Amino acid sequence: MRSYFDSEIRNSISLKEAIPAIEESLAAYSSGRAILPGVINLDLSEFEGEVHVKAAYLLGDDYYVIKVASGFYKNPLHGLPAGDGLMLVYKARTGELAAILFDRGYLTDLRTAAAGAVAAKYLARADLRHVAVIGSGLQARLQLLALAEVRAFSEVSVWSRRPENAERYVREMTAVFPEVKFYPSPTPEEAVREADLIITATASRQPLVKAEWLKPGVQITAMGSDGPEKQELYPEVLARADFVFCDSIDQCRRLGEVHHALQVGVISEDKISGEIGELVLGRKVGRRSAEDITVADLTGLGVQDAAIAGLFLSLAGEKAGG
Repeated sequence: MRSYFDSEIRNSISLKEAIPAIEESLAAYSSGRAILPGVINLDLSEFEGEVHVKAAYLLGDDYYVIKVASGFYKNPLHGLPAGDGLMLVYKARTGELAAILFDRGYLTDLRTAAAGAVAAKYLARADLRHVAVIGSGLQARLQLLALAEVRAFSEVSVWSRRPENAERYVREMTAVFPEVKFYPSPTPEEAVREADLIITATASRQPLVKAEWLKPGVQITAMGSDGPEKQELYPEVLARADFVFCDSIDQCRRLGEVHHALQVGVISEDKISGEIGELVLGRKVGRRSAEDITVADLTGLGVQDAAIAGLFLSLAGEKAGG
């Protein structure tokens, strides 16, 4: 049994490598080649904290994975990271513990960003220009880095509940993308009004983006609503959308933006267009015109954890052998 720690994991795997692995895992899920139980959600509202436990096995793989990830959103006020976690990797044939990945939540962050890139690859316009980011934390940064692997963009507006965080985001991301114009927006509405792609990357429990703000042709990648109480989009956004795709229809019925829209009766089941994995497999077609409004509801799947853990172990083995 091997143990790997945060610094080694960060130095061994990149977003560019993660995206095709996550793309393949979503296809595997939608083709029935994955075994995964329901998500365990532990809500510590007293401390503004949450813990998720996910597990998965991809048929034919050497390993199955159990992942624990947490988010404690007051931590940055005390100089601590908001996210933490680890992955336990077991041999599928015998159940032996093969590796402990003390990644401090990094692999979860990486695979979440990679899923956003896969959604953009299949749903966003090829000629998008303006990206709006709702949120200013680590995932808001990683989502943009991942997007850059599949789409070019020239303008980014960002909104955060704390204006100083939006200003910091603009400074830091301008250094990463000097050719892109970044600017903070005072309200979510001003951030998204002219956007060709909207990324929502918050832990919000109140909706932030309204349907009447959406520009024709926009793609919305909603990845913050990974628990039943979290929500970033008003339900009418899904009602207005031409196509709504889920990472998992079954899971999005219980979590995510689809869950809320179904619960209040703004949409019915037939509004759900399919799964991202079905787009990868070619079983479904996403965007059909430049005017279509599309939504990707990303709640996070255990298959993504299994894929990213397997990719890391493969890369670490190559590095050790090389």
